[in-house]
Amino acid sequence: MLLEATPSVELEVNPWESAAHRFDEAAELLKLDDGIRKVLRLPTMELTVNIPVMLDDGRVEVFTGYRVQHSIARGPAKGGIRFAPDVSLDEVRALAAWMTWKCAVVNIPFGGGKGGVICEPQLLSESELERITRRYTAEICEFIGPERDVPAPDVNTNEQTMAWIMDTYSMHKRHTVTAVVTGKPLELGGSRGRPEATGRGCMIVTMEALKRFGLAPEDARVIIQGFGNVGGMAARLMTRRGFKITCIVEYDGAVYNPHGLDVEALMLYRRDTGSIRGFPEAEDVDKEEALLLPCEVLIPAARENVITSHNADRIRAKILCEGANGPTTFLADSILHDKKVFVIPDILANAGGVTVSYFEWVQDRGGYFWREDEVNTRLEEIMVASFNDVTGYSEKHAVHNRTAAYMLALDRVAYAIKKRGLYA
Repeated sequence: MLLEATPSVELEVNPWESAAHRFDEAAELLKLDDGIRKVLRLPTMELTVNIPVMLDDGRVEVFTGYRVQHSIARGPAKGGIRFAPDVSLDEVRALAAWMTWKCAVVNIPFGGGKGGVICEPQLLSESELERITRRYTAEICEFIGPERDVPAPDVNTNEQTMAWIMDTYSMHKRHTVTAVVTGKPLELGGSRGRPEATGRGCMIVTMEALKRFGLAPEDARVIIQGFGNVGGMAARLMTRRGFKITCIVEYDGAVYNPHGLDVEALMLYRRDTGSIRGFPEAEDVDKEEALLLPCEVLIPAARENVITSHNADRIRAKILCEGANGPTTFLADSILHDKKVFVIPDILANAGGVTVSYFEWVQDRGGYFWREDEVNTRLEEIMVASFNDVTGYSEKHAVHNRTAAYMLALDRVAYAIKKRGLYA
């Protein structure tokens, strides 16, 4: 068995191994056909490109980039592009697979893809980032497109990055193709409600989970790890709904106020100082210990492998809502299950982003754009229905929510493959 052959340390640090084990577990419970397992276990396509770029000082540097398409059985591949020094092919593989399952869980017609470039964005100028983005896009140009693979922003990329990709792709195609990416500026075919979508989705499923505990938002203390687009937006939206955000955890520290943080004031403080540390209305606490403070809701909304076998037994939350991709390791799952922590898995919890990306893609292709209240209403309908699908599957098969989400997703993707058949 793969579980026995793989050293446990790999399950804590290698997201691809973790994703593969969760796949195997769900496939076994579904009694999935061996042939379908082989098809779904491996990516459809993996592309590695080495891109030479001239830096501002005249030096030429070569950056390595990846694009992985995990599955296109239910529609075009869909997934972000991240710029970071620790990007690896295994990480991109795992993220592409998670996108396949995520799109299937919320039942939108996409498969899974992901991309990344190994670089340190904080050390690069905007013009250098533009040149990297455009050359990377040129190298993968034949493999992306509205009907094939639709990128989006991810770690250290944003709507400006998407505008560069859209423009570069359009120049190669000799006409403007807005639907090649999502997460674009509103003026270039972006969707209203897209910046808030992932954080809003986290809030929606958390509110559904609270109902199971007989709690109102006003009764819920919330700890959020990550104060960027996902965590920051979730904090802002949840505060407006009455949640008490007691702790924000960032890469350089954490701040805690048991009576609730003023999220807007904290955002302004970070804008002015560059850090959340030293916020006068809160106490600075250790960022590792902050995750272990008492709360009703814990939202890891930054990077992978935050909750591991080393700290899962000390988590004191009732509900764990995974705003990030892969924040909980495979080995931590059983610990949380034994502690009866109600986990809203990443492939459900943070699917608000890809759902509104789907809305953006639909709007671009139709050339007709929706009001923000339409976007938010349709997002809530999909997130609530998907939450009920996953929890219903969990109860029916007597498994925890993550396994239920994987089983539901595999079932839907496998069905598409079987109905389509294998082209030979």
